[in-house]
Amino acid sequence: MKVLGIESSCDETGVAVYDTDLSGPDALRAHAVYSQIALHAEYGGVVPELASRDHVRKTLPLIRQTLAEAGLKPSDIDGVAYTAGPGLVGALLVGAGVARSLAWALDVPAVGVHHMEGHLLAPLMEDDPPQPPFVALLVSGGHTQLVAVDRIGSYRLLGETLDDAAGEAFDKTAKLMGLPYPGGPQLARLAEQGTPGKYRFARPMTDRPGLDFSFSGLKTQVLLAWRDSDQGEQTRADIARGFEDAVVDTLAIKCGRALEAAGSDTLVIAGGVGANRRLRAKLQEMCAQRGGRACFPRPSLCTDNGAMIAFAGALRLQAGQHEDTSVRVTPRWDMAALPALAASGA
Repeated sequence: MKVLGIESSCDETGVAVYDTDLSGPDALRAHAVYSQIALHAEYGGVVPELASRDHVRKTLPLIRQTLAEAGLKPSDIDGVAYTAGPGLVGALLVGAGVARSLAWALDVPAVGVHHMEGHLLAPLMEDDPPQPPFVALLVSGGHTQLVAVDRIGSYRLLGETLDDAAGEAFDKTAKLMGLPYPGGPQLARLAEQGTPGKYRFARPMTDRPGLDFSFSGLKTQVLLAWRDSDQGEQTRADIARGFEDAVVDTLAIKCGRALEAAGSDTLVIAGGVGANRRLRAKLQEMCAQRGGRACFPRPSLCTDNGAMIAFAGALRLQAGQHEDTSVRVTPRWDMAALPALAASGA
């Protein structure tokens, strides 16, 4: 089955073709992502209406490009998957409308995909994919969650952030230190030049039981340290390193607790912050010491992309799930409400 995936939940337009007749990375026939970073940079954040309009401009050209790179015609597509939520309602409707129209024209099934399930399943596209049960850390600009995955489609929330998500904390911390939008990736690059231990910040909520997170207080600590400093370039790098170390350590401590609580030795990490090199190294080391393993998608599949939507959609289409012809999206959507894929054999 060749499934076309369309991602349009926020400020990236992603399109991909996933072929279930192939295996491992080869099954991803082609994928392309267009980022709206330059469009939103002058506003310092995503403007929903502008995001929706840009998805309108970019989705069809990206579909043509991706099909051409895969060596396929539209008539070769056996199913269409699209992000149905969570996300910006206008942006979601663009992708859903295009997907439903294309599926109707080709007379193939279409399925709406949960954006975070797409992220969670992305590591399963790699060689030697993990098999449930396992624990997943979903860590991005909008989400920081620990999830027990009993089987594909069957998810239990173990812990989540009570305020800022980790990626959001990266972006806000970068902004308060004067880094341009989007600041998170730039702060991570700057941290590479920082002196370890020069600034040490709290590891929030690790001094008490539980699996929830909180990063707003850490952001305040960085603000106070920055205001009281000489605000030089090396100081900026040192504070960035201290902040990144605090976030990475906090995530690692909570992941270790989650593995113990779930009785698992396999950790899956997904979402934009999953591309952070220091986080990847820390979690790989932690899991290896426990006799388990940490599983990541390739860095290009950590941020929003159509490949994860095509893959997650392919699993649900193979299990016989699909939508009717109406165009519906769910801007707020609890992943625990998703049906398990009993028919998938997972």
